Amino acid sequence: MPTGFGRLWTAQSVSSLGDGVSHAALPLLALTLTRDPMALAVVTAAGTLPWLLFGVLGGALVDRWDRRRTMWGMDAARAVLLATTAAAAALDMLSIPLLAAVGFLLGLGGLFFDTAATAYLPDLLGRDPVLLERANSRLRGAQTAMSGFAGPPAGSALLAIGRAVPLLADAVSFMLSALLVRSLPALPRPVPEIRQSLLRQARAGASYVFRDRVLLGLALRPAVGNIAFLAVETVLALFAHDRLGIDTFGFGLLLTAEATGGLLGAGIASFLGRRLGTGSALSCTAAVEGLAILGLAAAPNPYVAGLALAVCGAGMGATMVLGPSLRQTIVPAHLMGRVASTSRMLAMCAAPIGAFLGGWLATTYDIRTPLYAAAVLLLAMTAVTASMTSNRRVEAALRAAAAAAAADPVGAPAHSASKDPARESAADLL
Repeated sequence: MPTGFGRLWTAQSVSSLGDGVSHAALPLLALTLTRDPMALAVVTAAGTLPWLLFGVLGGALVDRWDRRRTMWGMDAARAVLLATTAAAAALDMLSIPLLAAVGFLLGLGGLFFDTAATAYLPDLLGRDPVLLERANSRLRGAQTAMSGFAGPPAGSALLAIGRAVPLLADAVSFMLSALLVRSLPALPRPVPEIRQSLLRQARAGASYVFRDRVLLGLALRPAVGNIAFLAVETVLALFAHDRLGIDTFGFGLLLTAEATGGLLGAGIASFLGRRLGTGSALSCTAAVEGLAILGLAAAPNPYVAGLALAVCGAGMGATMVLGPSLRQTIVPAHLMGRVASTSRMLAMCAAPIGAFLGGWLATTYDIRTPLYAAAVLLLAMTAVTASMTSNRRVEAALRAAAAAAAADPVGAPAHSASKDPARESAADLL
């Protein structure tokens, strides 16, 4: 791995630790100000709004800007934002509107940072598929460990010391990340497109995803998956308490089992891709997720439920390494920001649908019904997308990307609609 990747991995690990601290601290801070569920929901939802409102436009901007500068600039801005919020907490000036605004601005900074990092990584690694899988596996593992295991308990513990402490700790993590990212090598920027309006460039990026069967299949998996997983997450605590007899401490262990599976899945993703082919591996991991949720719905005791969640987490961890790695390999450099943000926006838009679906099914039918519905949805999605990301299509896309890179190494389109069998109209699918 290039030396620069170590600095990028360290920066994202430190930042993920801070994210985990804030993820636990912000809702708890809101709870000290109000007991109104709607107000608490506003603080929680504020961080997702930037993706819903500016996702594709943000990707278009990232494709115009220097990506390394965008990353360290967003981290520095978030550090200043959190330091200011920590000062407000120390002066007893916090309010629900302020916390919601902080959540929104953190989400906006995350939109630009994540999109720029996704676009920067393939250039750093020379668009090598093997290196990209290895890199995404390490990044995903570090993110899970820091934001899923270490961060939330640290956030709760720091909050017990003082309301400003977790916010200040997160500010320090962002500043350290900014300094590390600023030391990364400056890479040549992709050849700019003919000057167009921002809206037109954003539309071109979204169209690129929907016209390419491989990319569309990769985008549908997290979108449909978010509907299913949010339907489960909405009722999981109630299901664990009422049907499995799990207390608050046990529920934390249940979630830890899922995170542990996620670490394992991220670690074996490259092995699965080599053994089965990337397309078949993606279909297998998606099917594993659906079957695991089915096992969770039918679980007779907490131990079986924990095993099912661990298996589901492993499938998710592997999918979230293989899918982005493939996308980063086949998408041209000058479109990477828009393609990544379009896919992420689809996934974020799907999440509220899943939450509403889970609540409605549990209220109308039974607490297990959302879990069974989620399993059926995941398995149906697997069947639909299996042909879209088959080994044959994936290999064709990789060959086209390699040929385009050899012909124009500074970022020509990886494959065209007229010549590549991997690219077909989404209308043909329907």
